[in-house]
Amino acid sequence: MTKQGFLITILAVVLGLFLLGASPLFIVDITQNAIVVQLGKPVRNLTEPGLYLKVPFIQEVTYFDKRLLDYDSDPQDVITQDKKTLLLDNYAKWRIVDPLKVYQNFQSQRGALQRLHDIIYSELRVELGRHDLLEIVATGRAQLMTIVTQRSNEKASAYGIEIQDVRIKRADLPEQNEKAVFARMQAERERQAKQYRAEGAEEAQKIRSEAEKDREIILAMAYKESEELRGAGDAKAFKVYAEAYRQDPHFFEFTRSLEAYKKAFKDKSTMVVSPDSEFFHFLKHR
Repeated sequence: MTKQGFLITILAVVLGLFLLGASPLFIVDITQNAIVVQLGKPVRNLTEPGLYLKVPFIQEVTYFDKRLLDYDSDPQDVITQDKKTLLLDNYAKWRIVDPLKVYQNFQSQRGALQRLHDIIYSELRVELGRHDLLEIVATGRAQLMTIVTQRSNEKASAYGIEIQDVRIKRADLPEQNEKAVFARMQAERERQAKQYRAEGAEEAQKIRSEAEKDREIILAMAYKESEELRGAGDAKAFKVYAEAYRQDPHFFEFTRSLEAYKKAFKDKSTMVVSPDSEFFHFLKHR
């Protein structure tokens, strides 16, 4: 066979292999790792991108993504320490750090994802089962997820998988429990409202009592002060009257009688008095 015929034969064989889907060439992308498998056994672990050769029909290539991947599970039931059932929807960030281990354990990336699901769900059930519903939903979620991430990663590392983060996306009560929980929450809020109203009424009564006490004290002090002022005024008036009486007793008696007449005969008053009464002394003696 001539050299030209040999080259034509080689080209025909290569073309036939391409047509049969058994090319000896394959490409590893920058985002991938690849395992070359020969008769079911891994023979090469390719971690760098490039163009590579394989033996057609004897060797096969399995690809694994080397990027940070998302895992999003379907909602599943988890029972808390206080016997509440939660419908949990979680997600995780993970990557394949050792494709050879992953192939040896699962043969594909899909198999690794299923194992990842089992590990995370198992750790979630164990850890959340140690805590009450309120702690999981409201107060301690971040700390719980840190523990779940750490323990899940410890188990997954044996399979060449790294779990970087596990988070709860949603935590809902099953539909059959929602009404009962809502009723309990409503009853608790009503109890708190009654307590606040009772405390408010008690405080209002205290304020009213204090105000009433202050009012009585102020009135008593005002009355005391008014009496003192009235007494002082009366004393001063008596003093003036006494001094006037000493200066001219007859005149003083006359002015006092005039004041008595003025008050007695006010508004057309009628009086029945004896004509010899001392009341008319100054009327009889001019």
